[in-house]
Amino acid sequence: MDIDIIFKIAAVGLITAIISQILKKTDKDEIATLVTLAGLVIVLIMIINMIGQLFDTLKTVFGMY
Repeated sequence: MDIDIIFKIAAVGLITAIISQILKKTDKDEIATLVTLAGLVIVLIMIINMIGQLFDTLKTVFGMY
């Protein structure tokens, strides 16, 4: 497992937090909430891809089809 995925998740979190705070300061709370949800969805897609790779590796190791 690479450490790159941790840095990618942290980067998405930081960018999302910064944009959300800027939008909240400009009284656009609804858009800030949507930005936060979009960041969450991006991270979840990254994690789901990793879990899929894990299951493929487990199938290969244990010879399951």
